[in-house]
Amino acid sequence: MNFIEAKQYLFEKLAPSKIMALASSVNNHVMVRNVSCLIYDDAIYFKTDKNFRKTKQLYENPQVALCFSGIQVEGKVQILGLVVDEPDRKFEKLYQKYLWGSYNAYSHEEDEILVRVEPSFVEIWDTDEKNQAFQIFIDFEKESVEYRQYDDKK
Repeated sequence: MNFIEAKQYLFEKLAPSKIMALASSVNNHVMVRNVSCLIYDDAIYFKTDKNFRKTKQLYENPQVALCFSGIQVEGKVQILGLVVDEPDRKFEKLYQKYLWGSYNAYSHEEDEILVRVEPSFVEIWDTDEKNQAFQIFIDFEKESVEYRQYDDKK
């Protein structure tokens, strides 16, 4: 598996949306909480209120980790501004389509900011058709991938 194939495998496993655990840290204070994510344009996007504690953490330390099932994504946050100010409003349209309950309950246009997480390193745990576990490590900075078979059941 090469880098392009591994990247495609990752985004296919996550797309179009997932509820992911977001970990962030400032001054040795670690927080984790679930965020409703959309996956497109080779990144992970979520929205949050600009006044929340997590938002203040993201401004102070943009290094985060996201986790869903056997997938851990380490990356860097970019705060893109208000959700409603996104030029093509792609996030808003996809959020309404795939996360309607959250969209309907938590859309406060004046306070919701769009956050983009660009992956830097990913670890995927999965199983093959024989139910044998394996790991895939994707290094986005080096554009490299490592595949490791975890067990070898007969």
